[in-house]
Amino acid sequence: MNDTVLTELLAWAGTRLPRLIDDVHAAVCDRIDLYRDEKIVPREELHRSIAVNLRFVVGALAAPDTPPDLAAPTETGSRRAHQGAPLPEVLQVYRIGCAMLWDLLVGRAREYPEPGALDALVEVAGLLWQVNDEHAVRLTEAYRAASRELFAARQRRRSALAEALFTGQRVFNAGPWEAGKLLGLSLDGQLAVVAAETRGLAEESLPGIEQRLARLGIVSAWQLTPTLQAGVVSLREEQHDALMAVLWDVAVTRTGVSPLYRSLTETPRALHLARTALAGLPPGKPDVRAFSPSPLAAFVAHDPDEGGRLADEVLGAVLDLPAEEREVLLETLHAYFAAGGSAEHAGRILHCHANTVRYRLRRIRELTGRSLLDPRALAELVTAAQALRLKPGRGHTGTPPEENED
Repeated sequence: MNDTVLTELLAWAGTRLPRLIDDVHAAVCDRIDLYRDEKIVPREELHRSIAVNLRFVVGALAAPDTPPDLAAPTETGSRRAHQGAPLPEVLQVYRIGCAMLWDLLVGRAREYPEPGALDALVEVAGLLWQVNDEHAVRLTEAYRAASRELFAARQRRRSALAEALFTGQRVFNAGPWEAGKLLGLSLDGQLAVVAAETRGLAEESLPGIEQRLARLGIVSAWQLTPTLQAGVVSLREEQHDALMAVLWDVAVTRTGVSPLYRSLTETPRALHLARTALAGLPPGKPDVRAFSPSPLAAFVAHDPDEGGRLADEVLGAVLDLPAEEREVLLETLHAYFAAGGSAEHAGRILHCHANTVRYRLRRIRELTGRSLLDPRALAELVTAAQALRLKPGRGHTGTPPEENED
């Protein structure tokens, strides 16, 4: 390589840098939509960044044996990540800059009065693209590192706002409406709370849930604690089945879902109902259960211990039966209530004759001393049956009939 010729070429390029910087800046603004306006990157800042990085490239070519100072691409990558500029467009600026620098050097070499200018330029071409690659790699690494930090900070903030909704507490004089708005939750749609027990200590049991729901147009915000992964979900009523389908697909532990509700101020109550639905599932295997939309179910869930005492008092004689007989009678009672008091409909749910349903109901009346024709006794039976479904164990009959009758 003719070092003298190359040195003179690069020195000449240094004198043309101000014009080259302006030309690259104009080309970038013309070719890349991102830089055409100043919503993300102000033009003055773009011009300054192009100047710093082009000078870095020319300096690296002039002193190839000197370890490069990669502060410029590192700062640019981090800054563009914080500004929200897409990485491909950021890298395209460097490709345009290096291509225009190369064209400038080629044009000068062709006009150079001394022989060997083109040969010197061909030999330095590899170094130019090596410098460009090192530049792009360092910029990409800085961009991705900053993006990871931003994502983690965003998730921590969303988790803190979700906690404010779950607890009902005000943060810096901002109430649930302000927190919901910051989380992107709809203020005029439906809401639901999902609660899933963690697999291990603070290990997600609904992996990728926020992204999965987002692909369906469902916004959600999540919080992870040592024992629970909980989320507030904003959706339209017709999206409820889609929510449940996603939960069934991703859940690896017991998961409860609250009834739909409208006001963000009700989120603490919805969390309680979701946790109650979770607790109502048999332990040890993945399952998803939506809490009943019945107001009575919510009323009983408010004081599950009192509900348990009510169930023992009203249905104690049934609960004391051998397991097989007890399960049959309780399943029949649940099906009868789910069928709106129709023995025929309950028979279809249970796949038995309506007279079989009536016989079992008479057996329950004999054991409990409560007639289904007496409004007060009927209310006690309905409430006791609901309490049993909320707290499995003694008298648990599995999935409520109304959840699988179709």
